[in-house]
Formats: sequence, structure tokens, C-alpha cells
Amino acid sequence: MFTGLIEGTGKVESVRRIREDLRIRISPGFSTEDCRVGDSISVDGVCLTVIDTAGGTLAMDVSGETLSRSTLSRLKHGDEVNLERAMKLSDRLGGHLVTGHVDGIGKILKKESRQRSWFLRIGIDPRLSRYTIEKGSIAVDGISLTINRCEEGFFEVNVIPQTGSETTLLKKRTGDLVNIETDLIGKYIEKFFSGRRGKPNGNLPSGIDTEWLIKQGFGD
Repeated sequence: MFTGLIEGTGKVESVRRIREDLRIRISPGFSTEDCRVGDSISVDGVCLTVIDTAGGTLAMDVSGETLSRSTLSRLKHGDEVNLERAMKLSDRLGGHLVTGHVDGIGKILKKESRQRSWFLRIGIDPRLSRYTIEKGSIAVDGISLTINRCEEGFFEVNVIPQTGSETTLLKKRTGDLVNIETDLIGKYIEKFFSGRRGKPNGNLPSGIDTEWLIKQGFGD
């Protein structure tokens, strides 16, 4: 689990195809001395497992499934990526709960400088729009951001100077692709209300909706 607060960036040292998968090696731009084989790390918002730490670099395998849902399939030598190590239970949760399980790829539709911050409009698969709400959270390339406005097929965010200087986001241009992870809580709420039709679980109803909740005393 991650917070969406990027620790720093890293440089892609190598990308090697292994059948349907990739093996990438990254040189972090900050100290990762305590990083061990088996640790989780977010690379541009994608949760990967460290398999080697030789020479102060971090090597990770990327599965075909992950490649199909993220921008990591486009990585090449010299690319800069956002990095965040998995949070500790004692850490402050300054961003929001980010799993590193990317929902899909977004596209930067508009990028404008507004006083000291930057405005971004990012296009997404319309099917993901049901998980976006104004003032809700979303992860873009692993960065926790607040949605200012959203409609079907896109959302808008502001990037403050601190976030821009510590991540790769403002180095991207209109038309560039980014990894998108919507809010985890929204997905579970949707699952709860849709019920488990055809899969009864004890005395739980197969479909929980507003009418059922009212009958149970929730609401008017």
C-alpha cells in the first residue's frame, strides 16, 4: 500500500523483454539502502516487487497483465519515473490509500500554467468516470491528486510547485500518457451496493440497494 506522495524519481537503466514480461532496472535518485529483495515499490504508480538491488539499482519484473494496463510497456533506457516505497503502518497518510494496481491509461488533453500552479485535464476511459468525484482523490503516475472537476471521460487537477518539482508530471506534454488509479474506497462501495447476485453468503442479501437500507433503518 502507498500514499501517493512520491519519494523521488529514478532513471531507467535497462529494459529487457522476457517472453511476455519485462525486466526493468532503475537507478533511484535518492537513498534506498534499506530496500530489500521482495519489497514493494511503486514505479509511475504501478506496484512492483524488487528482485535485485545490485549496485544500488532496483530490478523488477513486470508481468504481461501489468504491461497491458499501464504505460510501463513504453519504458526505455534513460526515462525518468516516479518512485515510492510501500508505506509503514506508522507513517502519516498524507495523500490517500493507493494500491499500485493501475485501472488504466489516461491522456493529457490540456496543460496550462495558472499563476504558480499548473492545470491539467486528463482524458480517461469513460467507464472509470463513475469512480471520480469533485474533491475526491485520484493517482496519476502514482501521484495523489485532488480532482477539481470531472465529467464522463475526463477529470481536471491542479499541480502545485512542490509536486511539480518532485515528480515527472510537469515534464509531460499534451498528448502524453499517464497511469491512472481511481479511489479504492469508491470501488468497494460500488461492489457493496451491487451485491453478490447468485452468490449467497449466509444471511446477507444478494442485492443491497437504497430500498433495502431504508427498510433496515438507514435514512428516512
